[in-house]
Amino acid sequence: MSESRKPNIVLILNDDMGFSDLGCYGGEVHTPNLNSLASNGLRFTQFYNTARCCPSRASLLTGLHPHQTGVGHMTSDDGLEGYRGDLNDRCITIADAVRSEGYGTYMCGKWHLTRHIGADDPKHSWPCQRGFDKFFGTIRGATNYWKPFALTQDNTRLDSENLPDGFFNTDAISSEAITFVKDHSEKKPDNPFFLYLAYSAPHWPLHAHEEDISKYNGRFAAGWDELREERLSRMREMKILDKSWGLTDRDPSQRPWTKAEYKEWNQRRMEVYAAQITRMDAGIGELVKTLKEIGQLDNTLILFFSDNGACAEELGGPPKKRDREKLISTQTTSDGKPVYRGNDPSIMPGPETSYQSYGVPWANLSNTPFRLYKHWVHEGGISTPLIVHWPDVVKTAGELRHQTGQLPDIMATCLEVSGATYPVEHDGKPILPLEGTSLVPIFENKQNGKEILFWEHEGNCAIRQGDWKLVCRFPGDWELYDMQEERTEIKNIVKRHPQKVRELEGLYQDWSNRCFIYPWDKLKEHRRLSRQQP
Repeated sequence: MSESRKPNIVLILNDDMGFSDLGCYGGEVHTPNLNSLASNGLRFTQFYNTARCCPSRASLLTGLHPHQTGVGHMTSDDGLEGYRGDLNDRCITIADAVRSEGYGTYMCGKWHLTRHIGADDPKHSWPCQRGFDKFFGTIRGATNYWKPFALTQDNTRLDSENLPDGFFNTDAISSEAITFVKDHSEKKPDNPFFLYLAYSAPHWPLHAHEEDISKYNGRFAAGWDELREERLSRMREMKILDKSWGLTDRDPSQRPWTKAEYKEWNQRRMEVYAAQITRMDAGIGELVKTLKEIGQLDNTLILFFSDNGACAEELGGPPKKRDREKLISTQTTSDGKPVYRGNDPSIMPGPETSYQSYGVPWANLSNTPFRLYKHWVHEGGISTPLIVHWPDVVKTAGELRHQTGQLPDIMATCLEVSGATYPVEHDGKPILPLEGTSLVPIFENKQNGKEILFWEHEGNCAIRQGDWKLVCRFPGDWELYDMQEERTEIKNIVKRHPQKVRELEGLYQDWSNRCFIYPWDKLKEHRRLSRQQP
């Protein structure tokens, strides 16, 4: 094997996990393998995603802002440049870029970057047409973990009715990723590899094995109020949070735990959610073990992060007991039983026959100490853990990094690490300039020169310049916060700094005009009128 081999790159993305769930970020979830990567690497405390699954995936893979790629919202075609629901031809992926440096490129897991999800649909925005040598996973978004919809190998749809006994999507994603790495090591030992490992866990439905769920029996019995306080204390001790930052109020839509209904069912929801993360962590541990076995762990940059903040979506509306017959979906389990879809407290989540989410109160815990959730661009919607592990380069193991970063920076980082050049055009067509800034200087605790971060999703918008953050919850007014003084966004100082508000608002408007962002209320009206046309 070549002594001068370039470093391998492994991006691990998980789905709908809050900022503080992992043990190494103050949470109760058992994640020994991620904790080990953190203790032997770095943890970022102010890294940001883009508040929603599809836009985040588009941004991290291309180094652009989501709307520039055509995936400004989700995977539906709204007929506007930033909202086509499909990766456009004005961007490239990290896989496209690093191929020029001899990298093998592999992806396992959730793609969710095209509106064309049918087996016979156009495949121009499927993984193997966007730079990946091999792919195993799901083309679309949320799916049953035992019987996933749109499970695909390269460009071929797999039959979900004939999967192996015991199939479980999280395990399959881990297993296929390990197979890709082993095959690459055997067939191309002198070439580096790029692996994008995109888990569905812990996105709903709440599906987990009983042996994993049982590890959390009673762990969340104290309830969301007390557990938020406990997390806050641990995060302060870890120095992930400044001790002066306060804890946001419980979500106003939720009762205090002491007055909550359906306590046994509510505990079970969080137990299953935690079990989903633990199962993923075990798979990551097996991948790390494989990297050790082939002698490539030290020469591999591993980045772990989440696609958005915790998800407060309540499937079927607020929890209440319902008529079971009305909950039966068109889906069936792998052995033909009916699936009951909706948050009904008479049906315990976890088995394949259920299809539930963990909802508002536990999402509030997962995002401790921040406000709001997935969809919104207050800190609870966009803050993610970022774990960096690269023994050959990161020698200050276990340290924190408080510098800011955002998903477009992932492409810039991979370019610097691989030695690849971001092109002016691809396949004979011009592409948009790179928006990201490499995180590599931050690995050495330096500044990387990034000055401004931007967000927009469903009319929720924000700009952060240094310690100033201007943010809006659509259709509300601008709010202004000093992130150094108080990152939990409790004290709105918008009235005290009118000049700063005007300055930041002007920068935001310039950015939104450049990035094909359409006002959310006008976009919804555009959709309504489009549907009325014959």
